Amino acid sequence: MTTALRLEKITPANFEAAAAVKVRPDQEHLVDPVVTSLAEAYVHGDAAWPRLILDGDRAVGFLMAFLDIDFKGDGTGDIRSGLWRLNIAAGEQGRGYGRFAVESVAAEIRRRGGTRLTTTWHPGDDGPELFYLGLGFRPTGETSGGQTVGELELATAPLA
Repeated sequence: MTTALRLEKITPANFEAAAAVKVRPDQEHLVDPVVTSLAEAYVHGDAAWPRLILDGDRAVGFLMAFLDIDFKGDGTGDIRSGLWRLNIAAGEQGRGYGRFAVESVAAEIRRRGGTRLTTTWHPGDDGPELFYLGLGFRPTGETSGGQTVGELELATAPLA
């Protein structure tokens, strides 16, 4: 990993690079493709924060955060922000890009005054649970769409 890591808003100029980010074939059942995320970002407007992850000029991943949404959708005031999608390109995994993505989402949530980062992951040996637990996420005991819900308290603990 180089020090030239950055996020870019998805634009017509980088759309194709973003859409070309593909996880390993054995991971495709764990995360939706980037084009699905971009369609959801369009539908959810300002609540979605899609970004291309670049190392220099090379697209290495995609992330989409959700910001200040009613997590349960029932109007109870359970407002959350967090990581909605994380796609690191197949040949780029294990180089710190996922950690950079989570740190970037945490920084954006902090900038907006948030104190916790929520995400979900598919349980099981082939899922990303160990990655998220290694960063300091803790399961909340909830599930969403069959996925484990985890949270990282931003005010009290930097990423592990």
